[in-house]
Amino acid sequence: MSLRTVDEGDLTVTVKNIGGIDETTVALNPGINILSGRNATNRTSFLRAIMAAMGSDEVSIKGDAEEGRVELSMGGESYTRTLSDRNGTTHLGGEPYLDDPAIADLFAFLLRSNDARQAVVQERDLRELIMRPVDTDEIQAEIERLTQQRDHVDEQLQSLDSLKDDLPPLEQRKRSLEAEIETKREELAEKEAEIDAADTDVDESREEKRELESRLSELQELRSELERVRSNIELQEESIETLRTERREYADALEELPETPMGDHEEIERELTRLRERKSTLKAEMSTLQDVIQFNEDLLSGEENAVASVLSTTDSDGEPTRQLVDDDTVTCWTCGSDVTRDRIEATVEQLRSARKELLDDIQAVDDTLSERRATQEERKNQQQRRDQLTRQIEQNEEERERREETLSELRDRREQLNEEIEAVEREVDELESDDFSEILELHREANQLEFEIGQLEAELEELSERIVEIESELSDESELRSRREELEAELESQRTRIDRLERNAVEAFNEHMEEVLELLDYDNLERIWIERVQKNVRDGRRTVEKSVFELHIVRTTDSGVTYEDTIDHLSESEREVTGLVFALAGYLVHDVHESVPFVLLDSVETIDAERLSDLIEYFAEYAEYLVVALLPEDAQVVSSDRTHTADV
Repeated sequence: MSLRTVDEGDLTVTVKNIGGIDETTVALNPGINILSGRNATNRTSFLRAIMAAMGSDEVSIKGDAEEGRVELSMGGESYTRTLSDRNGTTHLGGEPYLDDPAIADLFAFLLRSNDARQAVVQERDLRELIMRPVDTDEIQAEIERLTQQRDHVDEQLQSLDSLKDDLPPLEQRKRSLEAEIETKREELAEKEAEIDAADTDVDESREEKRELESRLSELQELRSELERVRSNIELQEESIETLRTERREYADALEELPETPMGDHEEIERELTRLRERKSTLKAEMSTLQDVIQFNEDLLSGEENAVASVLSTTDSDGEPTRQLVDDDTVTCWTCGSDVTRDRIEATVEQLRSARKELLDDIQAVDDTLSERRATQEERKNQQQRRDQLTRQIEQNEEERERREETLSELRDRREQLNEEIEAVEREVDELESDDFSEILELHREANQLEFEIGQLEAELEELSERIVEIESELSDESELRSRREELEAELESQRTRIDRLERNAVEAFNEHMEEVLELLDYDNLERIWIERVQKNVRDGRRTVEKSVFELHIVRTTDSGVTYEDTIDHLSESEREVTGLVFALAGYLVHDVHESVPFVLLDSVETIDAERLSDLIEYFAEYAEYLVVALLPEDAQVVSSDRTHTADV
């Protein structure tokens, strides 16, 4: 096995016991890297080794080995993948290049069985495949989170708008209070002047005067307290009425909630367990079927493995039992008889169809799981809401009882104050006399003015504090409006994210397909393009409107008339090219090049050498490292100054 010398700065891949490879080290350069050779020269095994080093699980150990290893050295860093056989099961370890290889498996590693590449051939759901890497649940959760934040900001802004309406009457009331207080103070000053004048004219008993003033002061304090009690009574009555209204609302909401028997929870949980087990079984079947498909594809391409080694041993006459590529038959690995390649390929197609059916079954189970989880979550939320309402009702009743007790105490205190006021008023009346009636009336009026001034000043202080609070809250309006604009922009971005991806995918495919068809110049093939349409489709048990990608094929007759054709009438070469361009569209739309430096190509022999050369040059514009497995005659046509050839 010959190897190209590894230059400093090159990317190198060291492989041991992978597929049909014993051990090798291959250097790759940026640009086009050709793995040239006949079938059974382990080119596909080497591509799968690169995939393994990148993180993919689509790899197997050499049939006669118990352990395998791949090391990828690039940019001064090394990435490894180890494989070990434990009782017939392959276990993978090491530290690969990618944490999650799913998007690379789908759009960068374009071997024969690649889903994106096969989507056109098998007439699968193109939209579902291009959107597979997108976590739509996460997008919806982000939309809901942003919506809640925006709604909260809207509530704050509505509150500020209400405060704006409140501010002018509050300021007007403040000015009115200030004027009223000023008037009352002027009246009080006049009363005090009258009292001073009356004091000089009346020679009254100082002791009696002090007693009278004491009773008047006490009377003022009692009246002030009575006013506070009356105000508290009104507040408590309003609070109790509010609590009664809330109690009715809680009770109505509780009554509207459907009854959820505990047995329903248990039944849903049992069904979820059954569905998970069903999904696990289907995935196991899928894994087994994938291994069979991969093995047969390797067999058709001539890849070395344990069974192929047995089938390729010499017979009793010393002649080769099989040459996997030199004639049109293949030795069946199950019975040992010679079978035409067409029959094997037809069987592989049937297996691929079975795999598609399994994928559909798994999707259906996933849909049902999602529905049942949603039902379970809905039931859980209903129960939580029921518990919450029950607690709120209990708390409401406790609070109402407490307030009613307080209200009763306040009413008792009001009666007591009324009795005390009446007693003090009688004492004041007894202290009055004809000589003191005028001055006593002046004192009473002065006391009343002081009481009224005190109330007005208390209201003014409370009003001033409220105005300051409102002005402080209104100062946040500009920031809130900016935040709302940011949230609205984020929401719009999330809502249109899926739409943008779909639109970009269609545009990318149509643009590149047009360029490739012009480059390859197929006879009478005018155009291949995707149309994005809205259709009602089944989603689990529901019918919903979803985007669908419809593939259109337009041909021209010798007379120049255009007509629409079907996928079935595409040649193998045309199908392969269409599938590869669809994979390239996914590669570009999802920016795979930002995380994956490779595009790997294999099994492209159905495309004639001249067109294949142009197609490879086209793909090389978008990948840092394009690694292609080719037959020697195709490799000679593709070779150019940009091409590096490596033997595996």
